[in-house]
Amino acid sequence: MTAAGMHADQPAPSHTHREADAAEAGWVARLFSPRGEVVSASVAGLLLLIGWVFTGLDAPGAAVFYWASLALGMVHGGRAAIESARERHFDIDMLMAVAALMAAVIGQPAEGALLLFLFVLAGGLEGLAMARTRRAIEALHQLIPTATLRQDPSGEWVPTEPESLVPGDRIKLLPGELVPTDAQVEVGDTAINQASLTGESMPRIVHPGDEIYAGTINVGNPIEAKVTRPASESSLRRIMNLVLEAQQQREPVQRLIDRYSEPYAIGVMAVSIAVFLIWWLILGEPIFVTEGENAGRGALYTAITLLVVMSPCAVIIATPTATLCGIARGARAGVLFKGGQSIERLARVRAIAMDKTGTLTIGRPRVQQVHPIGWSDASELLAVAAGLEEDSTHPIAAAIREAAELRGVTPMKATRATFTPGRGVSGVFDGAPARLGTIEHAEELIPVCLRARTRELLWRVQERGQIATVIAWDGQAGVIIMHDEPRPGASTLVADLARVGVAPVVMLTGDNRATAEATAARLGITRWKAELLPQDKVAAIEELRRELAADAPGGIRKSRAAGVGVIGDGVNDAPALAAADVSIAIGSIGSDAALESADIVLLGDDLSTIPWAIGLARRTRRIITLNLIFALSAITIMALATLIGSRTGHDLPLWVGVLGHEGGTLLVVANSLTLLGAAGPARSRRRSEPDTIVRQDSPTREPAIAAR
Repeated sequence: MTAAGMHADQPAPSHTHREADAAEAGWVARLFSPRGEVVSASVAGLLLLIGWVFTGLDAPGAAVFYWASLALGMVHGGRAAIESARERHFDIDMLMAVAALMAAVIGQPAEGALLLFLFVLAGGLEGLAMARTRRAIEALHQLIPTATLRQDPSGEWVPTEPESLVPGDRIKLLPGELVPTDAQVEVGDTAINQASLTGESMPRIVHPGDEIYAGTINVGNPIEAKVTRPASESSLRRIMNLVLEAQQQREPVQRLIDRYSEPYAIGVMAVSIAVFLIWWLILGEPIFVTEGENAGRGALYTAITLLVVMSPCAVIIATPTATLCGIARGARAGVLFKGGQSIERLARVRAIAMDKTGTLTIGRPRVQQVHPIGWSDASELLAVAAGLEEDSTHPIAAAIREAAELRGVTPMKATRATFTPGRGVSGVFDGAPARLGTIEHAEELIPVCLRARTRELLWRVQERGQIATVIAWDGQAGVIIMHDEPRPGASTLVADLARVGVAPVVMLTGDNRATAEATAARLGITRWKAELLPQDKVAAIEELRRELAADAPGGIRKSRAAGVGVIGDGVNDAPALAAADVSIAIGSIGSDAALESADIVLLGDDLSTIPWAIGLARRTRRIITLNLIFALSAITIMALATLIGSRTGHDLPLWVGVLGHEGGTLLVVANSLTLLGAAGPARSRRRSEPDTIVRQDSPTREPAIAAR
């Protein structure tokens, strides 16, 4: 019978057999998981403790527990060593397995068992620590809910999986439900809790036309929305991918360690063998002592101890554990670091340049006052303006419509409306023409006796750096005054950055000087440049970098001890962001450009997060430095103690070397985990709605910019 025939005649595996195979595979996976390693190490430690108790009581059978503990530790330690050998890598796993076996060979199973117990325990705890740093990502995965889709043409609402949604689908969100994918509100007003993505505790108020994002929660009213992106391309999915990629990146220090870890491990083995041969053949020590007080000691014992204490466990994990903990802590607060390099660059920032519109300010003008001229009626003028802007997507149009809605003013219906680029909008209401826009556009419809006063008011508004647009209709005239509201935390940003040692802080904007000066004065910014083109911003950043280099001893530019950070909205600040040592995009949860181009992305709109992120980056760097100093110092001190002690009759006990080596590894992990408990940013108080005023008196507020 052929082989094919033999296989054909064999019965297919039964359902019971498949279940047994799956159960066996699951059991193996659990055994070699981080939690399984910790459990196995705990059992091995218990066996080791029982052996010590038996030894202390002079009871027989202590060696049995030592050997059992050693065997259980070798299940994990030996497996890792075998995998390294298969991949032709000589690493720390092989060093530890060899050291444990050699300890057993010279009659020291207790020391070998202790080594593997601590080694496996440290590895399991490290794995659990790494898993903990990924909880933010696991939490994001769990945010993907079932969607409620409207079916055409029946109009029925049916549950469906988010993966099946396509742009244009209409979905319904009830209070308490999660947003399944990025969408645009079409019916209803509500509050959206974005804390899972941005870390912001206050819900965001949304109206028809506003974007909502996957993974956020509807905490207000029922709404209907139109899908704008499939679930695979949603903001939530992009953020998840971003953090996963960041966790896989290596800092320069870690890349150096990775590069030399295998040569170092080979070097440790070579040095240990050399010490053994020198101590035995040249210095005349026995291979190991079989009897007496020093039983088990000798040249081989010294070499094994040296191999253990020089192994680079703590050095290898000093950087990645701290980096991953820093990335995870930032993600929980809505700060996305794109890997260890981003943390390193932010930690050395000493000066910051930032854009104005969309960065220091929200970038969305809001009506501050409707100022009628002469006998005109403010509410009637606002109704005409809202009617003219009914179909416009311009930010000023949105501000006027929003002001009318909040004031309870119903927009008037225009019989026809036309838009003149660079000037404004024209229309007809109740047979009378109306114009909204620049003074040149509207002046023809303004009564002659009111024109001078209108121009005077515009001049005062522009002098204050505010936004103004003129409305004229049916013998009436008025000026709609707007301002671009600062982001939360903008007013204290300069002082907060100064407290973390970042100065100067420079505002770079393309707006006119009056606007820039007014905004800077309101926000306490003393250095600013206005009317800049993109290339001018790049030149200003280079100038700031030269200024830092000139002020620093030895030249900061050469030592790279400091850098210039640039904060922008991630869309129109690309040249400046590219010129920076580290680029930060603010308020960019829905911005593809920011997620792709910036080194660091702040998903919320609170600028107080920036000083906190700098502090987190510096703390991460300090912990990495402390980890490396401690690990390298421990290796050096214990290696010298091993060599000197062996020649002076005070051999360093192998168990002391084991405790020092593995205890140092555990301390490094514990030190890194403190980052996860770091306090979050003290967020600024947010305003959920704009302060819209319609009144008759003169304008009294400061800030913002230009006429439309």
